[in-house]
Amino acid sequence: MIDFLTEPWEFAFMQRAFLAASLAALACSVVGVFVVLRGMAFMGDAVAHSSLAGMSVAYFFGGSVFWGAFAWAVPASLAITFISRRTNLRLDTTIGIIFASGFAVGIILMSRVTNYSADLFGLLFGNVLGVSWGEVTLIGAVAGAIALVITALYKELLFTAYDAIMSAASGIPVRFLQYLLPLLVGVTTVVSLKAVGIVLVLALLVTPAATAALLARRLPGIMAYSVVTGLIATVAGLYLSFHVDLPAGPSIVVVATGLFLAALLFSPSKGIVWQLWRPSPIPLDQASP
Repeated sequence: MIDFLTEPWEFAFMQRAFLAASLAALACSVVGVFVVLRGMAFMGDAVAHSSLAGMSVAYFFGGSVFWGAFAWAVPASLAITFISRRTNLRLDTTIGIIFASGFAVGIILMSRVTNYSADLFGLLFGNVLGVSWGEVTLIGAVAGAIALVITALYKELLFTAYDAIMSAASGIPVRFLQYLLPLLVGVTTVVSLKAVGIVLVLALLVTPAATAALLARRLPGIMAYSVVTGLIATVAGLYLSFHVDLPAGPSIVVVATGLFLAALLFSPSKGIVWQLWRPSPIPLDQASP
């Protein structure tokens, strides 16, 4: 058992993978809580897929794929909110436009690269086992900045998530926060791309927060459970990847999904199993005198 736990840590690439994926999961778990509360889940998916365009441009010209994704994802996340607000289009309509256009441009650019299939696979499904110490530091810095922003604006984000109208009446800068949250989603998405890739980043952003929502009712509890769930899924997924020789990103997502299903079934307050076992209340007209 000890060898099972310690063997992956003997390899430098696994040490970097554990740190990078855990930092990415931490950022996703915190931001993901507000994403779930605001019903913005597919914004993360759209930003992730559209960022393929920026990654492809950087890859095509030999630049940093991370900064290429960052340069595309941040404007894309802001553009989704801006277009939706200015044109009165539904948010999901704007998301679909940004999603499809960015992803299409990325595929076209990657098709111009020789042997692009293998490179595209890494972009789509992540390559956390190939992360460098410099990338670990960069992911840690971005995750730390996200945590500081969330901490500084926690109350404002909380009130806006539940009631934007009352928040505006209370003097909270709702319009600023309406753009800040998509910006955080974009940055968090970029941080997660190395760990799980474009296709699976939505799971890391949403699944831990959704699991936490089944386990707690108040926002501090939801956020704590989300972070714990994200970290457990990341570490367990990497162990699964190492010992069973599976892709790292999908393994993390599979474990996260398993934790969600366990909460869905056995959560004390909302679990399906507990609800089935809990006796139904007796109607008042059938109660004995």
